[in-house]
Amino acid sequence: MAGAIIENMSTKKLCIVGGILLVFQIIAFLVGGLIGENAEVSMDVSLAYRDDMLAEWTEMAHERVPRKLKCTFTSPKTPEHEGRYYECDVLPFMEIGSVAHKFYLLNIRLPVNEKKKINVGIGEIKDIRLVGIHQNGGFTKVWFAMKTFLTPSIFIVMVWYWRRITRMSRPPVLLEKVIFALGISMTFINIPVEWFSIGFDWTWMLLFGDIRQGIFYAMLLSFWIIFCGEHMMDQHERNHIAGYWKQVGPIAVGSFCLFIFDMCERGVQLTNPFYSIWTTDVGTELAMAFIIVAGICLCLYFLFLCFMVFQVFRNISGKQSSLPAMSKVRRLHYEGLIFRFKFLMLITLACAAMTVIFFIVSQVTEGHWKWGGVTVQVNSAFFTGIYGMWNLYVFALMFLYAPSHKNYGEDQSNGDLGVHSGEELQLTTTITHVDGPTEIYKLTRKEAQE
Repeated sequence: MAGAIIENMSTKKLCIVGGILLVFQIIAFLVGGLIGENAEVSMDVSLAYRDDMLAEWTEMAHERVPRKLKCTFTSPKTPEHEGRYYECDVLPFMEIGSVAHKFYLLNIRLPVNEKKKINVGIGEIKDIRLVGIHQNGGFTKVWFAMKTFLTPSIFIVMVWYWRRITRMSRPPVLLEKVIFALGISMTFINIPVEWFSIGFDWTWMLLFGDIRQGIFYAMLLSFWIIFCGEHMMDQHERNHIAGYWKQVGPIAVGSFCLFIFDMCERGVQLTNPFYSIWTTDVGTELAMAFIIVAGICLCLYFLFLCFMVFQVFRNISGKQSSLPAMSKVRRLHYEGLIFRFKFLMLITLACAAMTVIFFIVSQVTEGHWKWGGVTVQVNSAFFTGIYGMWNLYVFALMFLYAPSHKNYGEDQSNGDLGVHSGEELQLTTTITHVDGPTEIYKLTRKEAQE
């Protein structure tokens, strides 16, 4: 048989056809924003500040900003409803990274130029309502206090953890290095640089906060993949970061894309606080698509993580078949180790689920004031709770995976557990060059190498 075109077409021609189809798909998404007609209002805005009631105003920014108006007439268009106003959607106006001055002045002008068709055909504007979103004083005190307390706490535990690792005769394994890197990223996000925003006009604070959170997200997501992979018996390239490039690579690429997306808005806002990517139809469609894709990818990541945890549980359950043939003390010892490890894996899944929910809800909450339509009520307890959960999780990992000071000899430990030579051969690691942070790690390592 001749076969189908997809089977006989050369790879080069197939890529060309696929590229053409992709271009048309992008055009299909953007055609509404490019062709759709909406009224546009042009505002001449300026922002100034002063720190004393008698001082002169100092101008911070002055721009001519266009905004698309999307208005609807909520009442029926009948004579009795004549004189009612249109209701317009919320428009993004401005965003500043810090409020270091005591007084701010905002000036909004709507200039009209019929020759240049500026503010023509938009009707008579009767009212302008401004919605201000800020961090209130009560939450600021709690947030500053948490960061000030948690920064030295995590840093001390991180130093203590690494000192114990370096005192061992063996070099640190990949899992221990990743836990240490996770502690560094947690300390980096904990540093309370917000204290300096009280006395310094650091407009880059929002961008810097997003970068810190992005680094921690990337490190946390990568850690969960490596943490599960290092405990899987069918993993043949353990203790090498190169063995996880297929999983960690997309996380790095996605984090870089989020950084570029953030720089496209908040990077420009460093010099122009009135800029927003949501001001045009094309920008709004692209931004919404980017956020939706990011949320879908995080959900797929969580499902993949659940699958990895299931694989780890299945592999460890295979080892439990050897437990009934052992002495009671030895069996209880390993049953306790396996139970602790499974409990930690379930805690990991819970943290991953809460992190995914936090990211999606925070994006929807922030986006509500930019695209409207969807409202999610989130209070400060949710933010402080997730932040505290991250710190407690990282603290627990560094504390529980630090080398124990109880170093017993092999004969002594086996004698304490009532181990016979046959049982030792069945379950424990007998390869002399196999090292790891826990007995569960060694237990799974043996199966992978054999």
